[in-house]
Amino acid sequence: MKEGERLNKYLASCGVCSRREADRLIEAGRVQVGGRVASLGEVVTEGDEVCLDGQPLKRQEKKVVLAYYKPPGVVVSERDPHAETTVADAIDYPLRVSYAGRLDKDSEGLLLLTNDGELIHVMMQGRFAHEKEYIVHLWKDPSEEDLEVLRAGVYLKDLKKKTRACRIERLRKCVVRMVLREGLNRQIRRMWALRGIRVRALKRTRVVTVSLGDLRPGEYAELTPAQLKELYTAVGL
Repeated sequence: MKEGERLNKYLASCGVCSRREADRLIEAGRVQVGGRVASLGEVVTEGDEVCLDGQPLKRQEKKVVLAYYKPPGVVVSERDPHAETTVADAIDYPLRVSYAGRLDKDSEGLLLLTNDGELIHVMMQGRFAHEKEYIVHLWKDPSEEDLEVLRAGVYLKDLKKKTRACRIERLRKCVVRMVLREGLNRQIRRMWALRGIRVRALKRTRVVTVSLGDLRPGEYAELTPAQLKELYTAVGL
């Protein structure tokens, strides 16, 4: 452990979660340092025993990234008592990995999983504006006006945010390709709802430099060294 390292950063380096989610775990009283409940903003040093729910944590030395084809119905969460299946339930991998980004329950497609807390941090922060590509099936064929309005960015009242400009390409009737540089909660569904069009199916096919490829629903593959280098270079790590 580095001398004087912030606790949330250390938790992220153990592959537990992002720094933001680490703060939530600390606030919930689930993290212990030296046998006592940890405090938000705490700094840990060499020799401190850090535990999550009473289980000791160790920094992950081998960094891995998995490309996982999340099927519809799987919830992107570590723990959710109301979910039938979470990502943690669906993935059987010898190292503990967490999600670097989100995908809503009803959607399917590419989800990156890793034990690298720094990668989770940069992927979960919208300010880094990493590209994500989706194939979207709609219940109604959009007009050119619909496409132009959404491309320019729209204000989502529920989230009190305006979406960034994005790329939208018509593939065929009722099917479009969208490339976003952010990931607001159910963003694509909310965007189309503003135009009176419901999303029938949504699949994410690319995250930054990683594509879904030949993966089938429920399958995952470990990124190769060449793929890892390309991804880490693209996100600035």
